[in-house]
Amino acid sequence: MDCISIIDRYYKEEPALRQLLLVHSEAVAQRAVSIARRHPELGADVTFIAEAALLHDIGIIRTDAPGILCHGTEPYIRHGILGAEMLRREGLERHARVCERHTGTGLTIHDITTQNLPLPHIDLVPETIEEQIICYADKFYSKSHPEREKTIEQAARSLEKFGAEGVERFRRWAEKFDL
Repeated sequence: MDCISIIDRYYKEEPALRQLLLVHSEAVAQRAVSIARRHPELGADVTFIAEAALLHDIGIIRTDAPGILCHGTEPYIRHGILGAEMLRREGLERHARVCERHTGTGLTIHDITTQNLPLPHIDLVPETIEEQIICYADKFYSKSHPEREKTIEQAARSLEKFGAEGVERFRRWAEKFDL
């Protein structure tokens, strides 16, 4: 599959945002693929990880986040759901699931309802090993500072504002994937 062609179809009018998306997504893909290759015992699909990591943030183009060049109309928290819709229209269900499940370390229905988030009232927590690896790798790179790679501790601290459950999930992944 040609992920760049899919990105280009949606981002042809937004070259600066396309570049930001690619820098971020390529860094996430490299880390995720490296994790999968270092841990063959996990049985992760490396080809799928490379593709899905490149596409995991495709929905940002429809969000309102001017600080990272996004001039859409939707709240940024919806970028995963929006990206999932886009990829489902492309016939990419597995890739769509990565999109909708990578925010934070995943969002439970409890998180969504108690915080009154503008998301479907369903669990959006990574389930497959590929979803978990990509979600984990994503936490090391922000789009506001694409040139920086966070340490495990910096990434964990950046998750604290979302609650202890997400930080704990991230730390379990760190033990499984990196430590």
